[in-house]
Amino acid sequence: MMFRSLIIILVVLFTWVIFAPGCMTFRLSDENARAKFMEKGLDLKTAFYKVNDRHIHYTMVGNDSLPTLIFLHGSPSAWNAFEHFMKDPSLLFHFRMISVDRPGFGFSDFGDAVNLEEQSLLLLPLFDVVKNGKPVFLAGHSLGGPLVIKMAADYPSAVKGIMLMSGSVDPALEPVEKWRILGAKFPFYYLFPGAFRPSNTELVYFKKDVFSLADDFSKVTCEVYLVHGDKDTWVPVGNVDYAKKKLVNAAKVETLILPGGNHFIPWSHKKEIAQALINM
Repeated sequence: MMFRSLIIILVVLFTWVIFAPGCMTFRLSDENARAKFMEKGLDLKTAFYKVNDRHIHYTMVGNDSLPTLIFLHGSPSAWNAFEHFMKDPSLLFHFRMISVDRPGFGFSDFGDAVNLEEQSLLLLPLFDVVKNGKPVFLAGHSLGGPLVIKMAADYPSAVKGIMLMSGSVDPALEPVEKWRILGAKFPFYYLFPGAFRPSNTELVYFKKDVFSLADDFSKVTCEVYLVHGDKDTWVPVGNVDYAKKKLVNAAKVETLILPGGNHFIPWSHKKEIAQALINM
């Protein structure tokens, strides 16, 4: 009886390891994405650029003569987390919008996550690839939040303003989660489905990145907008107070605390955030 149970457990584990990578990838093919936008009368452009041996995938929609708004998703996720914003007529009136698959997610070398510094370096060429002579704004959700701080610090001349939505930036409020280190090693790595594998890897990196990020806040000179839900249990609203204290050289710092908002405010409070983006 024990032998039979062991065989069943091994079969289940083997099946999971084989099929888990294809589950929960959060990816939307370019063909399907263009078709969805075409239904709204919108021409979605999809493209890649290459940095050394890395490939970065991004999508773009809107008038090329307008300022550019670049979205950076959380973890795990992909560019299409922001497709509802990219279809918004009020935002399309003000911005040409771009959404990027961060390194290791979507179609940007899926599965191969890197730390915050490398992500910033890999996204640097995007500024030149899409340059149109108009201001550029960055908006990041969750782990996309610290990334926009890093990018604004690394390339201050390229960025007019940034928005952090539920951004995790305070080392004191970042959960330790020592189990993630074990989860990044063989064989436990293979137990994570789809995008949760690179997500766990980058979160292991981030436990260190969040401390080094502290030195980048003073390098941010653009306008900064901090948007957070007061009921966010994943990334506490206290992150806003920390960011405000550290952004000593920002041109302006504005906050929007959304009553009742949890970690998923880009979807639960779309109207408020869209208006805040327009106000940038």
